[in-house]
Amino acid sequence: MTKEEGIKDTIDKISAEITALGGKVETVQKMDRRQFMRVADRKFSSGFYVNVIFESDPSAMAQLRSRLSLNEEIFRVLFSTAAAEVKDSKKPNL
Repeated sequence: MTKEEGIKDTIDKISAEITALGGKVETVQKMDRRQFMRVADRKFSSGFYVNVIFESDPSAMAQLRSRLSLNEEIFRVLFSTAAAEVKDSKKPNL
């Protein structure tokens, strides 16, 4: 298996975990391999970065973080919350 196939499999596993917890994957953005700014383990000085944009119940985030931390192929995880869209009542709906 090539590195690209391995990354694709890992991304599929992440998407499956999100879906299993009732989430919906909207976008997956795979980026290039980059050096880590802080090296915690010499075996892992770089890695592929992937942005997964998804919707999920906030209560599922702790469980998702726990499940992803068990996967040895995933070195770091960062979650951020998007601000809710605010509809402007002054603009007409088209």
